[in-house]
This record gives sequence, structure tokens and C-alpha cells, in this order.
Amino acid sequence: MSRFSLDELAAIITARAGSTAEQSYTKSLLDAGPGRAAKKFGEEAVEAVIAAIEGDRTALIKESADVLYHLIVLLAARNISFEEVMAELKDRSSRSGHAEKAARGS
Repeated sequence: MSRFSLDELAAIITARAGSTAEQSYTKSLLDAGPGRAAKKFGEEAVEAVIAAIEGDRTALIKESADVLYHLIVLLAARNISFEEVMAELKDRSSRSGHAEKAARGS
């Protein structure tokens, strides 16, 4: 199986943002605004949680793909690049999760 990265997914989403809503589901989400993108992300996240709780491996894989896609669309709707999020994760990876969480405060 060839590897597919989240960077590639982000690039596809960026490219489809330049399309039309009739041609692209991504564009229709972006045209509907950040609120719609956030709602779709939330719906997919809940579906992933349900699949995890139920132990449905196949559903969890599919819902996880939906979560990742909709998160990147949501970021695009708010003019946040995927690279910005990855830079934040890289910064956080230089310390333990406990130390990072403590540094954020309450």
C-alpha cells in the first residue's frame, strides 16, 4: 500500500477550495462558512467516539478518516494552515505530555 500523508490531504483540500461548490464537497463546506465546517467536524468526532466505544474497528477507521478530513477543512475555513498545527505539535513534542499540559495552565 502506498503511503498517503495528511500533508497530501491538506494540499487536496486547498486545491478543491479553488473549485466550485457544484464540483466539490470541500468547496461547498467552505462556502457554508466556519460554523458549518465546525458542525460537520463535531458530528464526525462523535461518530468516531461511538465507533470506539462499540469496538467497531471498521467504523472507527472510516470515522477517523472523516474526522481528519473535516478537521483540515475546518482549519481552512478559519484560515489556519495545516502546517501551523503541525508546527505546534512539533513544539509540544520537545517536552513530555504532562509537562506540556502543566505549561498550559488550567
